[in-house]
Amino acid sequence: MKKYAGVLAAAGAYILWGVLPLYWKLLYGVPAYEILSHRMVWSLLLTLGVIVLLGRKDAFFRAAAERKNLITFSTTALLLAINWLLFIWAVNAGFIVEASLGYFINPLINVLFGMIFFRERLRAMQWAAIVFAVLGVLYLTIYYGQFPWIAMVLAVTFAIYGLLHKRNPLAPLDGLCLETAVFFVPSLVFLLGLEYVQGGSFGHIGLHGSMLLTGAGIITTIPLLLFGYAAQKIPLSTLGLLQYLAPSINLLLGVFVYGEDFSRQRMVGFLLIWVGVALYVAENMLCRLRVQRSALAGRE
Repeated sequence: MKKYAGVLAAAGAYILWGVLPLYWKLLYGVPAYEILSHRMVWSLLLTLGVIVLLGRKDAFFRAAAERKNLITFSTTALLLAINWLLFIWAVNAGFIVEASLGYFINPLINVLFGMIFFRERLRAMQWAAIVFAVLGVLYLTIYYGQFPWIAMVLAVTFAIYGLLHKRNPLAPLDGLCLETAVFFVPSLVFLLGLEYVQGGSFGHIGLHGSMLLTGAGIITTIPLLLFGYAAQKIPLSTLGLLQYLAPSINLLLGVFVYGEDFSRQRMVGFLLIWVGVALYVAENMLCRLRVQRSALAGRE
């Protein structure tokens, strides 16, 4: 069991992210910006509590005081806020399917960013993967007469977020704590202001709804902790393959639970993107096999 602990942790993280729309749907009547504010407040309190319990308080505050970290995580906090706000709004506005598309596209955006920012040379199959993804987006844009902006904003903001994290060695839990700290005071002031004018939801939507708002910190932090553990235990290639669990579950929920549109015509656009994803996955697996073979040949 210990051997597969990393894989189970990664699968758990992606499954929790995959079923997240079910959670936000339970808060359907609460505005997305209010849910986001609660998520920021409760996430900070919980992540800071975990850091203190782990005995990492001093190291965290030293890292938080560094100017470079303050600049980086203020930027990532803004990107995270945009991503979270849009995803929550998309779920409760009936766009779960399009939101899932964003996280299918995200790894291909990462590949493109690797070429642009790290001068990584794209191999033929990587180029083919990106071409299929572009064709899929173009098809959806032309067929529906509307650019899939929700998917693209989610994909690009999360890709830039990942890019900035890649350049900073701070642990994911510490990073999230810093990011939520950036918006803690504005979020708390906003929520207190809502309560003052009697426009807030907390305490006014029943005990169940108020507990769900508080639980936003838990459902944010638990998958992150699982992901952080998994990232240390299993290869990135395995982590990359498992990441498709989340958007796949999102898609299934959107189509089969909430009855969102997924006509044959729309499926064509998704299939083009899925071909790109399949090429990306296959290329990663082939590279991994080549590395393993080279390592074995070197030992012989």
